[in-house]
Amino acid sequence: MLTTLLTLAAAATPAPAASPADLAAIEATCFDYVDGQLEGDPERVKRALHPDLAKRRVIGDTPDERLGLQRMSREELVDLTRRGALRTPKAEWNRSCRILDVAGNAAAVRVETPWFVDYFHMGKFGERWVIVNAMWHMKPRAAAQ
Repeated sequence: MLTTLLTLAAAATPAPAASPADLAAIEATCFDYVDGQLEGDPERVKRALHPDLAKRRVIGDTPDERLGLQRMSREELVDLTRRGALRTPKAEWNRSCRILDVAGNAAAVRVETPWFVDYFHMGKFGERWVIVNAMWHMKPRAAAQ
């Protein structure tokens, strides 16, 4: 019983809060990702992403795949940015980044624009935060207008 109580007490102890510097760096990476796409700046997007980025979107069952995912690499996302796929005049930007959780060198972040919602897993490498995984949802066209 004592072991159970000690285990529960240890589990209930909150993790130390992220430092203001880490929170600022996480937010800056998030905005490099989204603003870089809206500006059409591939280098800005690239610096926000881990070289082994896994970006995915649920597409559901397809003739070729059960539980289908659309997959995108860092290079593909940077190329879409280079081609201006989401380039938008700054006056029309409507985006947000919300840090959901930070634990040591891992963070979860939600970014939203009129067109999509992304959930990021971010990692801290030295003093640098980068997006390692991204799961995204395309908003219905009516909601995006």
